[in-house]
Amino acid sequence: MSTTTPARVTANRRNTPQSAGPRTPKGKASFDRLSRFITTTMRMSHIYQPLMLKTLLANGGRASRRELAAAFLSEDESQLEYYEQITQSMPGRVLTQHGVVVRDGRSYELAPEYSQLTAQETGAAIRLCDEALATFKAERGKKIWEHRAPGLGRMPGKLRYETLKRAGFRCELCGISADERALDVDHILPRKAGGRDVLENFEALCWRCNKDKGAGDDADLRTLRTMHAARQAGCVFCDIPAERIVAQNSLAIAVRDRFPVTDLHTLVLPARHVPDYFDLVRGEDKAVRDLLEDARRDIMAADPTVKGFNVGVNSGGVAGQTVFHCHVHLIPRRAGDVTEPRGGVRAVVPGRAIY
Repeated sequence: MSTTTPARVTANRRNTPQSAGPRTPKGKASFDRLSRFITTTMRMSHIYQPLMLKTLLANGGRASRRELAAAFLSEDESQLEYYEQITQSMPGRVLTQHGVVVRDGRSYELAPEYSQLTAQETGAAIRLCDEALATFKAERGKKIWEHRAPGLGRMPGKLRYETLKRAGFRCELCGISADERALDVDHILPRKAGGRDVLENFEALCWRCNKDKGAGDDADLRTLRTMHAARQAGCVFCDIPAERIVAQNSLAIAVRDRFPVTDLHTLVLPARHVPDYFDLVRGEDKAVRDLLEDARRDIMAADPTVKGFNVGVNSGGVAGQTVFHCHVHLIPRRAGDVTEPRGGVRAVVPGRAIY
């Protein structure tokens, strides 16, 4: 792929020092230092350093953040793939239907009847396109690009970063990495269904999975809101006194176990009445996981003697579940708390812990 910087970058090009006159020993020494930095000193975790230097060099030593961003975008395969799909599914399809363009494999060309335009006519047509763009931008403003961040509105950069970091910079549906395909940060429970702009309600999705999710999601959002509010009369975990709650988020609660196996034994459970762990929806699963991590951190801060944890779920009566509201056990472990810890959760079946 071409690495030429965008035209608007080079349009402001100043005279470079090399073009000002004969090279001096000082200039040669500067070039040698820069060459050594690029070939020897520079350590790359991504393509950005050489691209930034290249853009600055091509632009006479100076470039705005927008110009540098345009240079990065020109090399971003994940973004290019996204706009290739946009080309095919939106303008390419519509203009082909109107007979203005013709598709030829992976390329497009003007319909044959427009192949004989004069230079003057071509220029006039380009100006008409510019006018159409200017009018549309004036009318729509930033709404033009809302399809790239559905429903998010303004989102703090740190919250976006934490969402992507938690996902390992991979799509949480298909697993593709951010290097291969652009990632969006998406609401799990949509704003229209009462979803809040908090970390546990965000997920990282590649643009393709996010698009497919939006196109195929025909759930009645009113039923989602009702579902998350579901409680069952008589369930000990549906009516937990506020003083027992040690932590919570929008979809899950953490409490201390009333019959602890070890000190600070904690239960994390969905706020909604869900009988079985495998009945949790994705948002609840993530909310429970977030609280498990928070509880683990808080327990270790409160008691430095805690060196490990058993994390377990009883799913079904034959597995020992007695309260049929899903709950996850977080059991702190300390050195010497049992004679033989080897095998851990395998001890739920007698004689199977040691192997």
